[in-house]
Formats: sequence, C-alpha cells, structure tokens
Amino acid sequence: MDSRQPLDARAITLMVVLCAIWGMQQVVLKATAADIAPIMQIGLRSGVAALLVGLVMWLRGERMNLRDGTVRPGMVVGLLFGFEFLLVAEGLRHTSASHMVVFLYTAPIFAALGLHWKLPAERLGLVQWLGVALAFGGIALAFLGHSAPASAVLSNSLWGDFLGLLGGIAWAATTVVVRSSALSKAPATQTLLYQLIGAFVLLLAGSFATGQSHINLTTGVWASLVFHSVVVSFASFLVWFWLLRTYLASRLGVFSFLTPLFGIVFGAWLLNEPIEIGFLLGALPVLLGIALVSSGGGPSAQKRPVPGAAR
Repeated sequence: MDSRQPLDARAITLMVVLCAIWGMQQVVLKATAADIAPIMQIGLRSGVAALLVGLVMWLRGERMNLRDGTVRPGMVVGLLFGFEFLLVAEGLRHTSASHMVVFLYTAPIFAALGLHWKLPAERLGLVQWLGVALAFGGIALAFLGHSAPASAVLSNSLWGDFLGLLGGIAWAATTVVVRSSALSKAPATQTLLYQLIGAFVLLLAGSFATGQSHINLTTGVWASLVFHSVVVSFASFLVWFWLLRTYLASRLGVFSFLTPLFGIVFGAWLLNEPIEIGFLLGALPVLLGIALVSSGGGPSAQKRPVPGAAR
C-alpha cells in the first residue's frame, strides 16, 4: 500500500520554492554569460555537484554498484544529460532566458509520449492526451508568433528556441532511459551521479573545443557557481526526492508549469527581456499542457514519477 501523503502546506511551500529556484537557472546563466560561458559554467557546476553527491553517498555508506546492470544505461543518461545542457548552453547564446526555460520544460510532454510507447503501465489517459495536444499547439504558436519582421536577429532567436526544444527532447530521453532500465530501481543518488559525471566531462571538453573556456571570476560569477552547484544541482535535488518519497507524485506534478512561468517572470524582471505577445500566447497552452500531462489522468497516475522536474 502506498504510504505517501497528500500535499500539505509544507509540501506546497517547498514546491513553490523549488520551482522558483529551477526557473531562475537560465536567467542566472544568461546574466553571467559575459564573464563565464554557460557551457563552462554548467560543466563546472556538474563537477562540484558530483563531488557533493559523492560525499553524501559516502556519509550514508552508499557505494556505486557496478554489477547491478546500471553501468550501460548510466553511461547513456550521462551522455544525454550532457548533450541536453550543451544544447541549453548554445541556445542561451542566441535566445532569451525566458524562451529557453519554456522550451526546455516541454520535457514532460516528450517524456510522457516516450513512456507511453515504451512501458504499458505508462499509457496516457484522455486528460494527458489533451495536455499533449495543447502543448504542441502552444509550441507552434510560440515559434510562429514572433511579432518582429524577418531579420538576422529573429533568425538567431528562432535557432536558440529550437535548441531549447531539442534540449527538452534530450531531457525526456533521459527520463525514458531511467524509467525503462535498471536505473529505475537504483538509488536516486547513483542515477544523479552518472548524469553529473557525464555532463562534467562532456561540457568541459566542449567548452575547450569551442573556445568558450575563459572565466572572469567576478563576484557575480562566484555567486552563480555557488547557486548552481550547491542550491540547484545538489540541495534542490535532495529536497525534490524527499518530496517524492513523502508525498504523492501525481499531486506534485501539478506544480510543473510553475518553473517555466517563474523563468518568464524572472527573465523580464531581472534581465529586462521583452515578453512578446505571440510568444506569450504560445507559452500559456504549453504551460497548461505540462500541468495536465504531469498531473496524471492515466491508470498509473498515483505511481508515476513526475518526468522532468529536478533540473
């Protein structure tokens, strides 16, 4: 019998705080991009977070089990995780943080479709199919709703948006691999460690290969590295999985739309990014679709982990 609880005030407060933290990520990356390239910053944060997760595992007496069938899927999710953030880092060079967070957080839509095809227990219900349709309609509107005339700047922005969407697909593929392999039964810390190590190696190599390894260690850069390494990639992950162990995942999924919403608000507030009407009209059905898909509606809604949350 599932002993997890319905949401209470503590869970709701923590979820709102977590969504605000996750929505701030792309904004902080964009704000410090002049002093440290996003690809380098994400690589460094992944390395620091991997060390912190390893420390937690050591303190708990956990060990990496290399004979439990997780090595091969672990390498795959590590590569996918790193590739996702390669796309995010490159996309942030071309589009706004608010655009990036919306397109990246389409991951639950693609994850739900992949799991529907891969696992019989993850079949989508009518409400979820409605969410998928709304999200894809919103994506089309967001791409086609640019009010600016055709120009090099617009083309640049569309390319960044497209890379963000590809990042969401890569994130969804990570979820599908985790759910359909031996990683689904592995400790969450072990799965995360595979991802963080993969991102650290791939992104640092990419930063040097593309000439984006320069770092100007300003106060803002230090603050950003601490925020991303300790708060986002480490602390928020631990809180998120505690919530999944304590409360019903289908209830937590209702909050999924808040992360991109916070990203839009923070981008406009802190970076003075314009919110185009066309993009906003597309983003709203995307957010609603994410909420519908993540909140359940299928036969296994109470057991389904929320795809695409802790990032």
